Amino acid sequence: MAMLYYQNGDYQKAAVLLEKIVFKIKNEAYVDLYFNALLKSKQYEIADKAIKKLIRQSPESSKYLTIQGRIYKEKGELENAKKTFDQLLHSLPDDESKIRALANDLYQMAEYELAADVFLQARKNLKNEQIFTFELLSIYRFKKDKIKLGEEYLNALSTMPQMLQQAETVLPSVFETNADYLMLQNSLFKRIQKDPQNESYSKLLIWQFLQQKEYDMALRQLIAQDKRIKDDGTILFGHAQIFASNKAYDTAIKAYTYLALKGKDSPYYLPAKLALIDASYQALLLGKNDQKDIITLAAQYQEILDEYGKNAKTLFALRKWANLQAYYLKDLKKAESALEEAIKIPGITNADLGEMKLELGDIYRLTQQPWEAILMYEQVAKEFENQNIGTEAKYRSARLSFEQGNFSYAKSQADVLKASTEQLIANDALNLSLLISDHLETKTDTLALKMYAAAEALQFRNLNKEAIAKVDSIALLYPKNGLADDILMFKSNIYIKNRDFILAVPLLKELIGHQQKGNWADEALFILAGIYEDQLNDTVQAKVCYQKLIADFPGSMFVTEARKHFRKLRGDPAES
Repeated sequence: MAMLYYQNGDYQKAAVLLEKIVFKIKNEAYVDLYFNALLKSKQYEIADKAIKKLIRQSPESSKYLTIQGRIYKEKGELENAKKTFDQLLHSLPDDESKIRALANDLYQMAEYELAADVFLQARKNLKNEQIFTFELLSIYRFKKDKIKLGEEYLNALSTMPQMLQQAETVLPSVFETNADYLMLQNSLFKRIQKDPQNESYSKLLIWQFLQQKEYDMALRQLIAQDKRIKDDGTILFGHAQIFASNKAYDTAIKAYTYLALKGKDSPYYLPAKLALIDASYQALLLGKNDQKDIITLAAQYQEILDEYGKNAKTLFALRKWANLQAYYLKDLKKAESALEEAIKIPGITNADLGEMKLELGDIYRLTQQPWEAILMYEQVAKEFENQNIGTEAKYRSARLSFEQGNFSYAKSQADVLKASTEQLIANDALNLSLLISDHLETKTDTLALKMYAAAEALQFRNLNKEAIAKVDSIALLYPKNGLADDILMFKSNIYIKNRDFILAVPLLKELIGHQQKGNWADEALFILAGIYEDQLNDTVQAKVCYQKLIADFPGSMFVTEARKHFRKLRGDPAES
């Protein structure tokens, strides 16, 4: 009957019956329900007298003190509540199971801090700093108490190295800013000073530097760890790959150099040397094109070819050597000969053959052999019909026609490619089609478009200064042209490739301001957000750009990725 009253919200009637159960039948299983009924019906005086009676009957009961403290709090007698809870902390039982039960009662009362204090005080009483770890972690995580959560994980790692992976998973779900990671970093340094032999602290510190994108600091710790534990290079090689995947090529190069210097007896000697060359090549593609470095890199690829010959296994070196010759050392004949030789190497896969024919077609474009280029592209398009590489070949053919000024043919090809299942190519084809159709209405527009096409040909040849000069001159010769937005995107792409992000940002912002009449605003927003996120470390502006893209361009091909980045920056838990 008491339960029926309680479930129907008639707490006064429920309390009357529950009082008989608790005091006459003396069934303690209903104590919590009894006091819940009293407090829900605001019968504070009855509750106060009842709990004092129970305490007199069982003065050793910590549970009754928790109830008394709750009563005082709900009555508004905060000072009495504090005294009661202090008394509770000083009279804890010495039994772990009872401590857990008591803390659980407090947790159910939403007394989270007090529940944590119970566990911490019990640690002292029991002289064991490692018990109740999981309970405290759960409370601190729920409360998003970053400082205490971090400290508790460090406490756990002092004896439980298996907790490292959990720490690396949980902390990012609570940490929100760089300051949070710096707090953890400072705590880690203190722990390492006290316990330098604990590898878990060093591993977590390395992880923390990776979260902060402080790759050089991470490498410094990794090298120290490698020497300390006399590792064979496995850990460092794995992290070097992480550096490279995050485009921290300078740090990756330092890591691979360290591994290569271990000597030929090291299991990572050859993999590190090859990865070192590849990281240098990738850094070059990002715009770090010091001529001496390029010559050195080309010589390193040549050493691989001299030592191991030109075959299917060294194809990667031959292709990249040819790329360096063509686009950076300006020796197109060497590049052309190398690729013509490469496509005849026996044992190479069809995919490699198709990619090399595309590369050779590009070289023919550079050596003013457009018909040879089109032949290569058409071969690939035919051999890889309905495959991404075949679609790419058709797009490059359309682009070549555009650069030659054959706008009508280029547009007809682009219009076909707009329906491609390869979204990036379909988007590029759409942009090419719009570029042509929007700028053929007058003779002035057509002449301006020819200059723009010529600038694209210069940029394709890696003549970036000349390309920018060409597009900048369009407005002088044809002041009423309609290519302003296309020129802004063209120049910003060159600056981004050369890592001149400060120059690219205002151009992208200007483009975004033209969103009502331009075709590039959604892409410009996505690119600008990426620069803020990855290059300028301005997460606030990155979120603004991603959010604007999602809100203003719901049909954009960039929306799905924008949502992922926005949620990540907002601190949402990673999707499983």
